[in-house]
Amino acid sequence: MKKIKITCDRTADLPEEYLTQNDIETIPLYIILEDKTYRDGIDIAPDDIYSYAERTGKLPKTAAASVQNYFDIFSKCESYDAVIHISLGGNFSSSYQNAYLASQEFHNVHVINSDNLSTGTGHIVMEAVHLVEQGMEVKSIVRTLTELVPRVEASFVIDTLDYLKMGGRCSAITAFSANLLNIKPCIEVINGKMDVGKKYRGRFEKSIEKYVVDRLKDRNDIVPDRIFITHSGCSEDTIKRVHELINQHQKFEEIIITKASCTISSHCGPNTLGILFKRI
Repeated sequence: MKKIKITCDRTADLPEEYLTQNDIETIPLYIILEDKTYRDGIDIAPDDIYSYAERTGKLPKTAAASVQNYFDIFSKCESYDAVIHISLGGNFSSSYQNAYLASQEFHNVHVINSDNLSTGTGHIVMEAVHLVEQGMEVKSIVRTLTELVPRVEASFVIDTLDYLKMGGRCSAITAFSANLLNIKPCIEVINGKMDVGKKYRGRFEKSIEKYVVDRLKDRNDIVPDRIFITHSGCSEDTIKRVHELINQHQKFEEIIITKASCTISSHCGPNTLGILFKRI
């Protein structure tokens, strides 16, 4: 059986225990605060981002992993028959392009653009692990993962647009109006890009309940193996309620709860939650 190594960007937001159990190497993106650079999830946590934003009214800058970063990781894997790297979506960062450029120096590295973020990418990573365990050939794994990419359904509900405003992704007037009217927008990943979906009105907790029902009720096109509840610091009560609603409307083999990385959290802010799953 061939030795195949799975690597991914740390923004896949997978549990540390899972990464360790499956010997998955992760490559962090960078967070820049003032004049200091930190590795996402290693030197800095989301709470540090929120504290900085509250104190300064600004967001930190984020930076992709460099070509050299990927080259260094792939160099350590030359004893493997193949390396399959799953990248943060190419429209969200230059990480995919940098990983691809680095991979050209190696005969055994295959880079897949997840066209997604957070555990939308995580689904592709977990599927890669499963296919390797099944003993599938490398070319078939790469083809199967590539075909899966457009079938991952990723969306999040955001409590406040303040972080999108600070990051220049929406106007101050839009953010002010949304906050004034208590609007909680659903952000969807469609064709590798973020778009605004349904807009909920009212308390965040109630908006989340409506969102989960909208996403899952009466659907017969969902793959029931796993669903992620990915959040940026939501309350235990909110997460528990989402868990209950998922079980009411769909039967998944596994419900995995994860927290968003610094890179993801810096764009959406605290109190954001999404459910991410695969379509048939």
